Amino acid sequence: MIELPESTVLARQISETLKGKRIVCVAANASPHKFAWFTGDPGNYPTLLAGKKIESAAAFGNFVEIEVADTLLAISTPIKYHPAGEMPPKKHQLYLAFEDDSGLSCTVQMWGAMLCLPRDTPGGMPDYQIAKQKPSPLVKDFDRPYFDSLFTPDCDALTAKEFLATKQRIPGLGNGVLQDILWAARVHPKRKMGELLQPEKDALFEAIKHILCKMTVHGGRDTERDLFDQPGGYKTVLSKNTVHTPCPVCNTLIRKEAFLGGAIYFCAKCQPLTTSPIHLTSVKLPL
Repeated sequence: MIELPESTVLARQISETLKGKRIVCVAANASPHKFAWFTGDPGNYPTLLAGKKIESAAAFGNFVEIEVADTLLAISTPIKYHPAGEMPPKKHQLYLAFEDDSGLSCTVQMWGAMLCLPRDTPGGMPDYQIAKQKPSPLVKDFDRPYFDSLFTPDCDALTAKEFLATKQRIPGLGNGVLQDILWAARVHPKRKMGELLQPEKDALFEAIKHILCKMTVHGGRDTERDLFDQPGGYKTVLSKNTVHTPCPVCNTLIRKEAFLGGAIYFCAKCQPLTTSPIHLTSVKLPL
């Protein structure tokens, strides 16, 4: 699933590649999906979008917001560009055909939103609205005081995975990118936030800023694909690509477990479930 690094890369690529392209045909919900969300009746999307030009795109959390004249498309699912002559995928939940015979498709994997909203009074899903209101970890406003403000008393009982990837505390930071963030900070996904000592909180803040920036600069993660169907250039340390391979720091085999409705990946040696003086001396960014 796309998260903040991928949405940022997609928004840049869309702005560079699709600006000025006029939409001539729209197909929404052509392949119904249980977890594909639209605004109102997707049958109205052709009326709302056809004949209009792409103007620009921006990233808000895991959403790519595309400006189409007086309308906004807010998309949180993989987006692919199809040059003239290239057939779109057989199954898709949104397809835009442009007057130069190129196209844009969205195909939901696990879940995804393709919202079509008026530009002057946008609404949409709560996650999208929250993402537009909170600072991105990729900007200066996401500083240490702001990060510390996220540590409310009710967070003490949460695991590190819950704290980072639920309740839209940090929009765009999901179960995918958090794996390398927690590894870099030397924090186990199951650690309780109330147990973290100051050096671990320091490392967690630095890891969020550093890892997300590195993922974005390198075009997203190698487990995801960009607008041109190319894998990202950031080589994940903990992911489906590396499970059961040696940790690059200590050579312990990377493990995978089911936890809180998804998979977690971790190095049991670098990310212990309890804090020790020896562990604290190693809390520094390894990447």
